[in-house]
Amino acid sequence: MLVDYTLELEDLFAPRGILYSIVGLGIFAIVADYVRMLVLRSRLPPGPFPWPIVGNTFQLPDVKPWITFDIWARELQTPIVTVWIGRNPTLWLNESWAAADLLEKRANVYSSRPRQVRRPMVVFGELGTGDNNLVTMKYGDRWRLHRKLTHHGVGVQAVKGYSNLQELESRRVVADVLNDPAEYVMHFERYAASVVSIIGFGRRINSFKDPIITEVIAAMHLAAALNVPGKSFPMLLETFPFLSYFPRRLAPWMRGMSRRRSSRGFFFFLAKEAAETSPNPCFAQHLFEAGPNHQLNDEEISGLAGNLFGAGSDTTSSSLISFVLAICAFPSVSAQAWEELRRVVGEDRSPTLDDQDSLPYIRAVVAETLRWRPVAVIGGQPHAPIEDDVYNGYHIPKGTWVQANLWGIHRNSTDFPSPDKFKPERYLAENRLPYPHRQGYSSFGFGRRVCSGQALAEQGLFITIARLLWAFDIKKALDEDGKEIDVDINSYTNGLNMRPTEFPCRFIPRSAKVQETILREGAEALDELQVYEGETKYRASDFWGKK
Repeated sequence: MLVDYTLELEDLFAPRGILYSIVGLGIFAIVADYVRMLVLRSRLPPGPFPWPIVGNTFQLPDVKPWITFDIWARELQTPIVTVWIGRNPTLWLNESWAAADLLEKRANVYSSRPRQVRRPMVVFGELGTGDNNLVTMKYGDRWRLHRKLTHHGVGVQAVKGYSNLQELESRRVVADVLNDPAEYVMHFERYAASVVSIIGFGRRINSFKDPIITEVIAAMHLAAALNVPGKSFPMLLETFPFLSYFPRRLAPWMRGMSRRRSSRGFFFFLAKEAAETSPNPCFAQHLFEAGPNHQLNDEEISGLAGNLFGAGSDTTSSSLISFVLAICAFPSVSAQAWEELRRVVGEDRSPTLDDQDSLPYIRAVVAETLRWRPVAVIGGQPHAPIEDDVYNGYHIPKGTWVQANLWGIHRNSTDFPSPDKFKPERYLAENRLPYPHRQGYSSFGFGRRVCSGQALAEQGLFITIARLLWAFDIKKALDEDGKEIDVDINSYTNGLNMRPTEFPCRFIPRSAKVQETILREGAEALDELQVYEGETKYRASDFWGKK
């Protein structure tokens, strides 16, 4: 018997025995972890059944997962659906009231980010800006400082001082659309980028061929696609975080990603140049004046300057494109808007911000634009509780990825009957339904992580949409036979910040008198904006590469 026992030990430590042992331990670890997932799943809000290791990752569609989250929530009859990204649960809020309960009423718990608590947020956290950027920074004193500095640039009080600037640039963009309607998308991008460039760096952007348009905004569109949960790289790194530790040269999935970050990026040098040379007061000057007092490092300055640009440019231009799409698809809105504008404003001048109180239907058009197709369709970056929490009997572990699905929230038929229809009248006082936010939409996020550029974007959208509706009867394009070309209200890009795919349309001046006013006011605006003309020696492609 002793001999047999010895042979068994020898077999155990033989190469084949070691392999069997490793395989056995691996299977045990997978089973144990899967049991952990299933036990935790029993305490979480309902969701699709997860697989071991990969969770629900490979059950997600190739594009637009927010639509699937909404479908799952409706099928399971739950405002919150749990989706497992790898071995970790993520909670998707598909109803405004649940989102408000967690992200606003419990903001002291739900204002941090997943990577800073317990569970990884790899792409935008570990491989991104981490604790040097307001967007990905954990909630705390440093975050509050960055928020305070940002409010100096685009807070509610600061934005009031930009009304004349936005008035001038909106007059200019209407004249640009009149002169070159085929390039209306690029005119919108130039307009929105120019406003924030003046605020941030003291110089305007006078052409949509400026590198800040052709390079920076293009890069922002690419970056937006990185934050969409999915089953392809780079977001597959959220399912398999260990893959992020492979050297870039050996791992094709790590191209463009790195754990090493340069502290002096494009926006740092853009801000430094403006602080040293701009004759106009700007946010960059404030950053470099405040920097030594708050021990801001170069990457923090870069992040604050870049966030200002991102918060005010892409949101505004993308919303304007959605507005044009909506007017083409629902032409009766244009007629109602023109009736109000002709009665209140007339044809000798365009509307101004001072007309807001007298233009309730135009205000409703702006609100419906933000509700109908929110730009940040999944509500920006995820929130995470800093401690275990319980909501409606469900256990939400500390550090869980919690995100608002604005696609589902804004299409909830209880809050918004016939949600796919563009109906500004739903925002008129006599028709308003209860909603947790006073404005009646949640396009800029929730709680303490709400977008810092909200006030700037809302003010800019009102004046620009009002002027476009006053200036033009916006209609579908015509084909070679003179028939209208249909537009697809669901043809949108697949990214964190979504916008309609390209579509042609017509901008028909309301009258000869209106056209004359457009040209006069556009020329006057250009004269007043001359003080902001200038150039920068920096190019984003020198920092980020030519692609």
